[in-house]
Amino acid sequence: MTKTRVGTPCVGVCSTTYGDTVCRGCKRFLHEVVHWNGYDEQEKRIVWQRLDQLLSLVVENYLVVEDPSRLQSRMEYQNLRLQPQLSPYGWVPELLKAAGRQPLDWQEFGLRLQRQTPELTPGQLYERISQEFHALSSAHFQRNHGHLSTANQAPETS
Repeated sequence: MTKTRVGTPCVGVCSTTYGDTVCRGCKRFLHEVVHWNGYDEQEKRIVWQRLDQLLSLVVENYLVVEDPSRLQSRMEYQNLRLQPQLSPYGWVPELLKAAGRQPLDWQEFGLRLQRQTPELTPGQLYERISQEFHALSSAHFQRNHGHLSTANQAPETS
Protein backbone atom coordinates (compact mmCIF):
# COMPACT_ATOMS: atom_id res chain seq x y z
CA MET A 1 0.00 0.00 0.00
CA THR A 2 1.44 3.36 -1.06
CA LYS A 3 0.78 6.46 0.99
CA THR A 4 -0.12 9.65 -0.80
CA ARG A 5 2.47 12.36 -0.41
CA VAL A 6 1.27 15.47 1.33
CA GLY A 7 1.49 18.48 -0.97
CA THR A 8 2.42 21.99 0.00
CA PRO A 9 -0.19 24.61 0.92
CA CYS A 10 1.85 27.21 -1.00
CA VAL A 11 -0.22 29.32 -3.38
CA GLY A 12 2.76 31.18 -4.84
CA VAL A 13 2.09 34.44 -2.99
CA CYS A 14 4.62 34.28 -0.17
CA SER A 15 4.85 37.27 2.12
CA THR A 16 7.31 35.68 4.55
CA THR A 17 10.12 36.86 2.27
CA TYR A 18 9.07 40.39 3.27
CA GLY A 19 9.26 39.66 6.99
CA ASP A 20 5.74 38.41 7.79
CA THR A 21 5.64 35.72 10.47
CA VAL A 22 2.43 34.36 8.89
CA CYS A 23 2.29 34.07 5.11
CA ARG A 24 -0.53 36.12 3.60
CA GLY A 25 -0.85 33.54 0.80
CA CYS A 26 -1.01 30.11 2.45
CA LYS A 27 -1.28 31.26 6.11
CA ARG A 28 1.56 29.02 7.28
CA PHE A 29 3.98 30.28 9.89
CA LEU A 30 7.40 31.46 8.72
CA HIS A 31 9.21 28.48 10.26
CA GLU A 32 6.77 26.10 8.51
CA VAL A 33 7.45 27.73 5.13
CA VAL A 34 11.21 27.59 5.70
CA HIS A 35 11.32 23.99 6.96
CA TRP A 36 8.47 22.46 4.90
CA ASN A 37 10.73 20.28 2.73
CA GLY A 38 12.35 18.85 5.87
CA TYR A 39 9.03 17.89 7.47
CA ASP A 40 7.91 14.29 7.41
CA GLU A 41 4.44 13.46 6.08
CA GLN A 42 2.86 13.48 9.55
CA GLU A 43 4.23 16.94 10.34
CA LYS A 44 2.87 18.21 7.03
CA ARG A 45 -0.55 16.70 7.80
CA ILE A 46 -0.57 18.47 11.18
CA VAL A 47 0.05 21.84 9.50
CA TRP A 48 -2.72 21.15 6.98
CA GLN A 49 -5.06 20.13 9.79
CA ARG A 50 -4.52 23.45 11.60
CA LEU A 51 -5.00 25.42 8.38
CA ASP A 52 -8.23 23.56 7.65
CA GLN A 53 -9.59 24.05 11.16
CA LEU A 54 -8.90 27.79 11.18
CA LEU A 55 -10.18 28.32 7.63
CA SER A 56 -13.33 26.34 8.36
CA LEU A 57 -14.03 28.49 11.42
CA VAL A 58 -13.96 31.59 9.25
CA VAL A 59 -15.93 30.18 6.31
CA GLU A 60 -18.66 28.84 8.64
CA ASN A 61 -19.38 32.44 9.69
CA TYR A 62 -20.55 33.16 6.14
CA LEU A 63 -21.62 29.91 4.48
CA VAL A 64 -22.98 26.47 5.26
CA VAL A 65 -21.85 23.53 3.15
CA GLU A 66 -25.14 21.64 2.89
CA ASP A 67 -24.05 19.15 0.23
CA PRO A 68 -20.28 18.45 0.15
CA SER A 69 -20.54 16.02 -2.77
CA ARG A 70 -22.44 18.60 -4.85
CA LEU A 71 -19.80 21.21 -4.01
CA GLN A 72 -17.06 18.80 -5.04
CA SER A 73 -18.71 17.77 -8.31
CA ARG A 74 -19.53 21.37 -9.33
CA MET A 75 -16.03 22.55 -8.51
CA GLU A 76 -14.51 19.67 -10.47
CA TYR A 77 -16.81 20.51 -13.39
CA GLN A 78 -15.53 24.12 -13.23
CA ASN A 79 -11.92 22.84 -13.11
CA LEU A 80 -11.34 24.45 -9.72
CA ARG A 81 -8.60 23.17 -7.44
CA LEU A 82 -9.73 20.94 -4.59
CA GLN A 83 -7.05 20.48 -1.98
CA PRO A 84 -7.44 16.90 -0.73
CA GLN A 85 -6.08 17.90 2.69
CA LEU A 86 -8.93 20.34 3.23
CA SER A 87 -12.52 19.74 4.24
CA PRO A 88 -15.33 21.03 2.00
CA TYR A 89 -15.31 24.29 3.99
CA GLY A 90 -11.68 24.70 2.98
CA TRP A 91 -12.63 24.38 -0.71
CA VAL A 92 -15.09 27.29 -0.61
CA PRO A 93 -12.53 30.14 -0.88
CA GLU A 94 -11.24 28.73 -4.18
CA LEU A 95 -14.79 28.90 -5.56
CA LEU A 96 -15.31 32.45 -4.29
CA LYS A 97 -12.00 33.61 -5.74
CA ALA A 98 -12.78 32.08 -9.13
CA ALA A 99 -16.27 33.62 -9.24
CA GLY A 100 -14.94 37.12 -8.55
CA ARG A 101 -17.70 39.61 -9.39
CA GLN A 102 -19.99 37.01 -10.95
CA PRO A 103 -22.99 36.05 -8.82
CA LEU A 104 -23.14 32.45 -7.64
CA ASP A 105 -26.16 30.21 -7.39
CA TRP A 106 -25.30 28.98 -3.90
CA GLN A 107 -27.68 26.01 -4.04
CA GLU A 108 -26.12 24.82 -7.29
CA PHE A 109 -22.88 24.37 -5.35
CA GLY A 110 -24.52 22.82 -2.29
CA LEU A 111 -24.02 25.99 -0.23
CA ARG A 112 -26.25 28.26 1.81
CA LEU A 113 -25.44 31.79 2.89
CA GLN A 114 -25.66 32.54 6.60
CA ARG A 115 -28.28 35.16 7.48
CA GLN A 116 -25.73 37.64 8.76
CA THR A 117 -23.69 37.55 5.55
CA PRO A 118 -23.47 41.05 4.08
CA GLU A 119 -24.26 41.72 0.43
CA LEU A 120 -20.84 41.09 -1.08
CA THR A 121 -19.70 39.71 -4.42
CA PRO A 122 -18.07 36.27 -4.16
CA GLY A 123 -14.69 37.96 -4.75
CA GLN A 124 -15.29 40.45 -1.94
CA LEU A 125 -16.38 37.61 0.32
CA TYR A 126 -13.18 35.75 -0.62
CA GLU A 127 -11.11 38.81 0.37
CA ARG A 128 -12.92 39.14 3.69
CA ILE A 129 -12.48 35.43 4.48
CA SER A 130 -8.81 35.60 3.51
CA GLN A 131 -8.22 38.60 5.79
CA GLU A 132 -10.03 36.99 8.72
CA PHE A 133 -8.18 33.71 8.14
CA HIS A 134 -4.86 35.59 8.20
CA ALA A 135 -5.83 37.43 11.39
CA LEU A 136 -6.86 34.17 13.06
CA SER A 137 -3.63 32.47 11.95
CA SER A 138 -1.60 35.42 13.25
CA ALA A 139 -3.39 35.26 16.62
CA HIS A 140 -2.76 31.52 16.77
CA PHE A 141 0.91 32.11 16.04
CA GLN A 142 1.23 34.78 18.73
CA ARG A 143 -0.52 32.64 21.32
CA ASN A 144 1.55 29.54 20.61
CA HIS A 145 4.81 30.76 19.11
CA GLY A 146 5.15 34.43 20.05
CA HIS A 147 8.53 33.75 21.59
CA LEU A 148 9.87 32.80 18.14
CA SER A 149 9.06 36.19 16.62
CA THR A 150 10.70 38.15 19.44
CA ALA A 151 13.77 35.89 19.75
CA ASN A 152 15.28 37.22 16.52
CA GLN A 153 14.73 40.91 17.25
CA ALA A 154 17.60 43.09 18.39
CA PRO A 155 17.47 44.06 22.07
CA GLU A 156 16.26 47.55 22.82
CA THR A 157 18.85 50.09 23.83
CA SER A 158 18.21 52.87 26.32
